[in-house]
Amino acid sequence: MPISRSANASVSDNSIQKGADIPLACAKSRSCGEVAIRAKILYASAISRIRSNVMPKADGIPRLQSWEDVKDDVRLVAVTKNHDAEAMREAIAAGAEIVGESRVQEAEKKYVLFRNTVEWHLIGHLQTNKAKQAVRIFDVIESVDSEKLANAINKEAEKIGKMQDILVQVNLAREQQKSGVMWEDFPSLVGVCDRLPFVRLRGLMFVAPDYENKEQCRPLFCRMREIFDDMREKDWKTASIDYLSMGMSQDFEIAIEEGSNLVRVGTSIFGPRQY
Repeated sequence: MPISRSANASVSDNSIQKGADIPLACAKSRSCGEVAIRAKILYASAISRIRSNVMPKADGIPRLQSWEDVKDDVRLVAVTKNHDAEAMREAIAAGAEIVGESRVQEAEKKYVLFRNTVEWHLIGHLQTNKAKQAVRIFDVIESVDSEKLANAINKEAEKIGKMQDILVQVNLAREQQKSGVMWEDFPSLVGVCDRLPFVRLRGLMFVAPDYENKEQCRPLFCRMREIFDDMREKDWKTASIDYLSMGMSQDFEIAIEEGSNLVRVGTSIFGPRQY
């Protein structure tokens, strides 16, 4: 099921190989097309890694047999937080169909420029007092981690007659400094989300710990895939479990190998963030 869009929006639900027909603008700090080149390198790296099956699972059977098995299913969220509008324009021209922002205030400024050009995902922590603005901007809120927040989103979505797509963020590694629902509260939260009339649960989001050895992320990614698969087998009232969002610039290849179909990549495309 495709991600829902607000009125007058139009974005395809394919992988990001198609580009938007908008002018290519270049930031003064970069040469023209630098972001587009980075995007192409990113995909070449992922394709090569998966085709070679360099990391089979413990039972000797790779999660993915080839890139052909997943290329139409894995989607990229180009993380544009702390990058200017020109960088965002370049990424869209290179083929990005989804952008990810962490802060509502920053997203509001860019949304005016690219409102109906791309699909908007909120990937950062959302406070309940920002739910109104978030619902008006984002097609998907990936970071729902409490019943209080889910109810606030439902309330604001009802006011504008919108079915708000969400993902539940899971803090599987139990990192105190990170957002996400703890495992013991997870069943209750997804149950609440499934009962809310203006919220549609679409899947799960996970942020792996920043391990020096990225292979340490693999068991966590694998466990998230098991949870995701279990959720897809259940009968839901309103939920449509389609997306497992995990993997960033430093670990997206491992995440894809373990079953992610939505990766959030910023630095590998845009370079270091602008603060």
